[in-house]
Amino acid sequence: MKVILYVETNLIMGIAKGQDVEAQDLLFNTPASISIVIPSICFLEAHTTWQNEQKHNKDFIEKINNQISESKRDITSINAQLTASSLDQSKISFQERISDVKNRFDLTLDAVANKAEEIPLEIAAIQESIDRKILEDKHLIDKIILECIIRHALLHPDITKAFLSFNSKEFGKREVAQLLQDTGIRYFSKTTNFLGWLQAQNP
Repeated sequence: MKVILYVETNLIMGIAKGQDVEAQDLLFNTPASISIVIPSICFLEAHTTWQNEQKHNKDFIEKINNQISESKRDITSINAQLTASSLDQSKISFQERISDVKNRFDLTLDAVANKAEEIPLEIAAIQESIDRKILEDKHLIDKIILECIIRHALLHPDITKAFLSFNSKEFGKREVAQLLQDTGIRYFSKTTNFLGWLQAQNP
């Protein structure tokens, strides 16, 4: 059975951060029966999200450096020197983890770009996402992603469709789930649940 699997930015970031091994395996060892589809706007959002993460990481390292400097200036407390040493080692470990995340981010982005069908962003999808009163306007990107997926799904009424997103706070809302269901899309917030469902479709 052929299945269209819609994914979005959260899948990319979740794999990059090492938060879902099953999603990583699904992406890098995708069964032939699954066609991964992603709105093209997700690539832009992924890069923007990563840049914001880098800013937060830089701010965090600056705070650690400030604490290290303050501790080294304290020449009367043995705890201060231990603090400086511990913070310095923590900073090294933190930077190494960020490097790991960046490597996974690049690999994941490349894998999605090479494997997934992209849904091009159209003006009509933007307008419809604004007109459709489901998600709040402050979640405009999520609204556009949802609209792109809905429009694509309507073009493939006879194919089984699923949507995997870890963003259950928005895409798991009752009205969104109903819209997806009405369009013939089954929503999953966990890779485990999707894989269980997929296995049940192909006993």
